[in-house]
Amino acid sequence: MDATGRRRQNSFTGRAAYELTEETPVYVISVAAQLSGLHPQTLRQYDRLGLVSPDRTAGRGRRYSARDIELLRTVQQLSQDEGINLAGIKRIIELENQVAALQSRVAELQSAVEGAAATMQQREAAVHASYRRDLVPYQEVQQTSALVVWRPKRRDAD
Repeated sequence: MDATGRRRQNSFTGRAAYELTEETPVYVISVAAQLSGLHPQTLRQYDRLGLVSPDRTAGRGRRYSARDIELLRTVQQLSQDEGINLAGIKRIIELENQVAALQSRVAELQSAVEGAAATMQQREAAVHASYRRDLVPYQEVQQTSALVVWRPKRRDAD
């Protein structure tokens, strides 16, 4: 099954298999209303306002997923318990979706940075491994004020 909860081919039997996820649209409006504790007309209103947008069937009927039901409960809780108006709730939902998208993007970028760092370390190790071993690293001689006197050895006249 793909990420949208649609049918996929079973590799063992060759028959189509359904796999339900929390994003699979399976609940008609009456069941969704019952599960969320709201009136079906409230669900229609939320759909019109863009708070909760269920999938549609070919006949334009609404189909709600488990995630939609949870969102309906959240909207109701914000409205009833917190006293937030529907426009505020819509903005909260938009911002939460934006935060989730940004967190996902940050995770992608962190993964890319970690991969680039690993590649850089491998390349650095390869460069160090390619150094010629017969070369001696040059170290700068520290300048001192000491005086060294050199005197050649005298050869005795034999």
